[in-house]
Amino acid sequence: MSLFEGIIARTVPTSRLKVNVLERAGQATGGPAIVLVHGNVSSSLFWQEIMLQLPADLPVYAIDLRGFGDSETAPVDATRGLRDFSDDVAATIDELGLGAVHLVGWSMGGGVAMQYALDHPVLSLTLQAPVSPYGFGGTRLDGTRLTDDDAGVGGGGANPAFVASITEQDAGADNPMASRAVFRSAYVAAGYTSDHEDTWVESMLTTKTGDANYPGTAAASENWPGFAAGDQGVLNTMAPKYFNVSAIVDLAVKPPVLWIRGDSDAIVGDGTFFDINFLGQAGVIPGWPGEDVAPAQPMISQTRAVFEKYAANGGSYTELVFENCGHSPHLEYPDKFVTALVEHVRAAG
Repeated sequence: MSLFEGIIARTVPTSRLKVNVLERAGQATGGPAIVLVHGNVSSSLFWQEIMLQLPADLPVYAIDLRGFGDSETAPVDATRGLRDFSDDVAATIDELGLGAVHLVGWSMGGGVAMQYALDHPVLSLTLQAPVSPYGFGGTRLDGTRLTDDDAGVGGGGANPAFVASITEQDAGADNPMASRAVFRSAYVAAGYTSDHEDTWVESMLTTKTGDANYPGTAAASENWPGFAAGDQGVLNTMAPKYFNVSAIVDLAVKPPVLWIRGDSDAIVGDGTFFDINFLGQAGVIPGWPGEDVAPAQPMISQTRAVFEKYAANGGSYTELVFENCGHSPHLEYPDKFVTALVEHVRAAG
């Protein structure tokens, strides 16, 4: 792995699997820790810049989820939603002896963090460009599912050329469907540059492909566009029939929530080209049955509605929108991200 100076990696054997964990060399061990959870098609390597910028008195750990980075490759049971991942995070935190932590989740990792908070106490939640509490695709504003089989959702929606590029470890400087091009077009806003881009691409290429990992299986469907969510693999974990963490609004003890997102996010939004129904609406996929049958998922509006109810039920949340920013605020505006995170963590205690 491409580790930055000052970052070390270790393998943590847990009751579930062997987990790769990054930490700062010689960091403090006392006091509550910050635990960072990456998103889909990425790994802990993406967190290194902000790990090094965090104050020395705040211990910080970044975990590789199963099938990503240098953690053990284990199958993902999509029928558990994101619980395979959140249970792995819990087992790692237990093995490290961290107790209650400040949990930070990015994209899919935001869903992992919300699932973790449903099952375990946390001191605070920081959710960066998180998946909607109702999953990815196939729901209306209130979270109701569009079809009984979650048509157009899950593993069948992955671009085969992108999956092949990962399998073949093709960084693809000239391949528009390979990791480097996808990083530039979808992970960050136009104009972002970094001396560490090779590391970010390396991180994406650690993704393990196949039916049991990324992207997962698909099922045939009588509904447009002809496929539905399968029961294995990463993309199916966020199908609404398996994943719904809107119950956080009823937590007896509600950790403060910091929601950070970019205003130009190409992946998570109220209409994105990563949503099959939006592709149909845009005419990219033929035969779209119309707004009444297959509307695009209003991801941002769903998340805000759940957090508003969370606040109404006694919790608190703060929404920060970074301008000229894509799906990766911590990369695009690391100073601003760290300032917000530290303020949030210190206020939570």
